[in-house]
Amino acid sequence: MSQTDTARFRRRCAQFRWLAVFMVVSVGALLALIHVIAPGILMARGDYTGTPTSWLAQFVWALPTAFYLFAVWSIGAAMGQLSKGRLIQPTLVHALRRVGIALGLGGLLSVFGVTNLIRLVESGRGGWAYFDVAGMTLGMIGGALFLLGGVMEQAGKVQAELDEMI
Repeated sequence: MSQTDTARFRRRCAQFRWLAVFMVVSVGALLALIHVIAPGILMARGDYTGTPTSWLAQFVWALPTAFYLFAVWSIGAAMGQLSKGRLIQPTLVHALRRVGIALGLGGLLSVFGVTNLIRLVESGRGGWAYFDVAGMTLGMIGGALFLLGGVMEQAGKVQAELDEMI
């Protein structure tokens, strides 16, 4: 890779980092406004028409999004590290592990956790699992990314060992 290609790659990584920060901050702020701030203000003014149980149920439905936003944040952090010149292999290993865990937990929570937490909040109403194809897909991709991070970590150790032999 030439110096201009490396500089272009780092510049694009920095741009992607800011895109990830913008996405996490804007979507996170909207979710906080919808599920926490607005109901809190309405409750304080006495204008809230729902019950605390319905507010808690809406909050539970939004929980997987927090894991997905953490995955985006982790990708942005990795891009920021790459833009500063950090080595790709260790940065990628760390990012794959964090993104994999976040997507996996978000998917599991979306398919199994949300419905069962709603059953607890709403006194037994609802199913045992939610047939959410997107959540299932993200959970599986998260697991695969976590496993790939482990394989890349092992490959890095083997490469370091081979480098010591030479």
